[in-house]
Amino acid sequence: MELMVFLPGMLLAYFPVKQYLRLRPAKLAAVAVPLILFLCLAGEAVCRFSHINILWLFFPAAAIMGSFYVHTLQVTRWKSVSVFLAVCGVFSCLGSAAIGISGETTPPFPPHTAALWFLMCCALTAASWYPASHAARHLLEDDAFAATWYVFWILPILFIGLNLFIMPRNPGILEQGRLRLLYTVFGFVFLALLLLSYLLFYLMASSLNRNARLRLENQFLSMQQARYDSLLTTTKQIRQARHDMRHHFHVLQGFAIQGNMEGILGYLSQVQGNIPTGDLGLCKNAVVDSVAGYFSPLYRENGIPLSFSLDLPRDLPVPDTGLCSVLSNLLENAMEASLRTAPQKRNVRVSARLHSGNMLLLSVENNYDGEVRERNGIFLSSKRPGEGIGLQAVQHTAEKSGGYCRFHYGDGVFTANVMLRGGK
Repeated sequence: MELMVFLPGMLLAYFPVKQYLRLRPAKLAAVAVPLILFLCLAGEAVCRFSHINILWLFFPAAAIMGSFYVHTLQVTRWKSVSVFLAVCGVFSCLGSAAIGISGETTPPFPPHTAALWFLMCCALTAASWYPASHAARHLLEDDAFAATWYVFWILPILFIGLNLFIMPRNPGILEQGRLRLLYTVFGFVFLALLLLSYLLFYLMASSLNRNARLRLENQFLSMQQARYDSLLTTTKQIRQARHDMRHHFHVLQGFAIQGNMEGILGYLSQVQGNIPTGDLGLCKNAVVDSVAGYFSPLYRENGIPLSFSLDLPRDLPVPDTGLCSVLSNLLENAMEASLRTAPQKRNVRVSARLHSGNMLLLSVENNYDGEVRERNGIFLSSKRPGEGIGLQAVQHTAEKSGGYCRFHYGDGVFTANVMLRGGK
C-alpha cells in the first residue's frame, strides 16, 4: 500500500505541465494507473518472498515512474526531473509525519499507517491544484530563468535525505518520552520549510523574469524608436527631393533649349545619385509610404515578391510611432519567413484601409515552409530559444491602442490581421 502514494504524486506532478503532454489525458491515465498498480503488486510480492524492506523498493519504483513521467512530456529534462523530485520531496516529509502520528518506526507499515500517508498526500494534492496549475506553470513557460532549473533539484534531494536520516531504525523507540510528538513535528516542519523554499524560489524567479522582460521590452522600444527616426529622416529626404525636382526641371529645360545633350545627360547622372531609393507613392500617408519604401528594395534584393494594397488618407487617427512599429515588425517577420521558404513559393501581400474613420485595418499575408511554433497563444522565435519579440510587440501596440490582432496559419500561409484604434 505504501507505493499507492504514486497515484496522487503523479497527478500533482502533471498539474503544472498539462500543456506539454505527449498523450491525451485519458490515454495517459489509462497507462499510468495500471503501471502504478503493477508496481504495488510487484512490491508486495517481492516483500513477501524476498523479505526486502519496502523502503528500498521506493527507489526503483520512483526511477520507473520518473522515467515514465519524463518521456510523456514535451519539455526539457531538467524541468521535468525537477518537478518530479519536488513532488517526491514533499511526499517524503508527509511520510515522516505519518510515521510520527502512527508510531510505527520501520517499514513495512501496517495498513492504517500506509492509508494515513496516502490520504495526507491526496489532501495535499487537492490543496496544491491551483498553485501547481498556475504559479508553477508560469515558471515552466518562461525561459529567461532556465539556468536555475539546473540546480533546483538539489533542494528536494536534500529534504529526502534528511527524512531518510531521521527515520527511526529501532521498533518502539518513538514511544519513549516525547520522541513520537517530536518526530511528528519534525515531519511537518520539514514540509513547511520545503514549501517555503519553493515559494521563495517562485518569488525570486518571477522577479528575475519580470526584470528580464522589462529589459527586453526597453531594448525593443529603443530599436523601434531608432527605426522610426531613420524612417523620418528618409521621409524628409524624399520630400526635399520632390521639392527640388522642379528646380531640376528648370535646369534640364535650359539645357534642352540650348540643345546641350551632354549637359542633360551629365546633370541627370548627378541628380540620380542624390535621389533616395525606395518605392514611394503607394498611398498618401507618409509613414506607411516610407515604411513600404524602406522594405521594398530589401524584398527585391532577396527575390521576394511584395505587393501592396494601401487605401489610406494623408492623416490617420492612430499614432505614427505605433503604426510604424506594427507595419515594420510584420514586414520584417514576413521577410524572415520568406527567406526560409522555397523561392518559387515566396509571396507577401500587404493591405491597409481606414474603417469608420477611427480604425485602421492592416493585414500582412506571407507563404512559409516548415512549422510555426506556438505555445499558449505565444509564437516562439525561429532565431533563438524563447518567445518571439516582433509579434508580441505588434500585439502589445494593438492592445495599447484599444484594438486587437489575430494570427492565423495553415496550408503554408501565415496571416496577421491587426486593428489599430485611434481617438474618437
